[in-house]
Amino acid sequence: MNELRKLSITEMHDGLKRKDFSAVELVEAHINAVESEKLNAFVTQTPEIAIEAAKAADEHFSKQKGDIPLMGIPVGVKDLFCTKGTKTTACSKMLENFVPTYESTVSDLLLKSGAAMLGKLNMDEFAMGSANTNSYFGPVENVWVRKSDGEKVVPGGSSGGSAASVAGFLCAGALGSDTGGSVRQPAAYCGVVGAKPTYGRCSRFGMIAFASSLDQAGVITRSVSDSALMLETICGYDSKDSTSSKRPVPKFSNFINGNIKGKRIGIPKEYRMDGISEEIVHHWEKVSSDLKENGAEVVDITLPHTKCAIPVYYLICSAEVSSNLARYDGVRYGFRADADTLEEMYSLTRAEGFGKEVKRRILIGAYALSSGHYNEYYEKAQCIRALIRNDFIKAFEKIDYILVPSAPTEAFGLNEKPDPLIMCINDVFTVPASLAGLPAISVPVGLSNEGLPLALQVIGNYYDEAGILNVANVIEQNCGRVIELNVSA
Repeated sequence: MNELRKLSITEMHDGLKRKDFSAVELVEAHINAVESEKLNAFVTQTPEIAIEAAKAADEHFSKQKGDIPLMGIPVGVKDLFCTKGTKTTACSKMLENFVPTYESTVSDLLLKSGAAMLGKLNMDEFAMGSANTNSYFGPVENVWVRKSDGEKVVPGGSSGGSAASVAGFLCAGALGSDTGGSVRQPAAYCGVVGAKPTYGRCSRFGMIAFASSLDQAGVITRSVSDSALMLETICGYDSKDSTSSKRPVPKFSNFINGNIKGKRIGIPKEYRMDGISEEIVHHWEKVSSDLKENGAEVVDITLPHTKCAIPVYYLICSAEVSSNLARYDGVRYGFRADADTLEEMYSLTRAEGFGKEVKRRILIGAYALSSGHYNEYYEKAQCIRALIRNDFIKAFEKIDYILVPSAPTEAFGLNEKPDPLIMCINDVFTVPASLAGLPAISVPVGLSNEGLPLALQVIGNYYDEAGILNVANVIEQNCGRVIELNVSA
């Protein structure tokens, strides 16, 4: 039964169609794994929902109805997406017992496709973090360990539970969210594939807000083709989200053909910065060479405002956090502290209900939005954000795709405690695409000397998810699937 868990989504689907195994058998194998998991990847388990979906899938396949790729496939959902009747906490004390009365659009699309939801996945509180050590329910462990000392390492964040569960064969695919890299960076640390579509491709309805102008749903899988199947399921226009795009969604999987002949791949000089691992640079150069051999043209480009991306991102996202999280006051729903006065109740509720990192960002955002500093910080950050976006627009006039690292280093130790500034720098390669609202995909390319995954990301022009998936698939074919090397999983 454990071998069933190591199949790709496509292989699971083909096996279900051939009746090599039933959806109930497939789902039960995953439920048993989730019930005994030691990564702390799941914060809420929903075996009854998964079994119900599996039974419906078996009935579907027995009647040989239409081909639905995710029918009966075991998946996990990041605990940032509201799930009707199932606890949704954003891994915060503030929402510890919150049970939504409605379903987020992306999880609804996933469930309507027949996918079997195994449960809700751990994450950094309100999606704020790069290591999944900020969760109210405790840190998530990566399935990989450091070779030299056997040290456990972080899975990345904020979608650490999503990445770890896929890497640990607890589910075939998972929903995550990407605000500044929270799908791509944990996917890189865990040796799996993480894809973020163009801002607006997926509805944000029912997604607990972090930074509204940046938040976007994404997917984590063990192969590029699996990511294509999940993305084409969750993307599409939604009238309940004013930022949702009406652009038609193609069947992304039809565009994965391995043909990149004549495509121009840009290598931005600004990403060769201090602190980047030499091993990552080596793989970056090797993959660039591989793409040339596959018919692509690799050219040097410049994205001059890249150096501003981290401070701009943290000013904007903190300002939006300060606004979005103002609703958690202990009055309408969520945690409420005992107090003698209304003012004291507000103060204690927010002091006790939010974790350290969330409070840090609320304070930074409140300061940036204050009347004395709005023009100096927030408005200026938005102006520079426009310059960063324009850098990409100019670059895509001459090239088709951009190839850069997903993270500057391999995953660090679970017990290591980098200061908040170092943690912010972990997002240095993922934040620019988020600020510009561009689609991007992280794909593993090899292992470090410590036996830990290393990854690169492909960034595409607006609404070219199909293109980045195709380029990523070529990289995957050249490098092999890193997750298959993890014999300890």
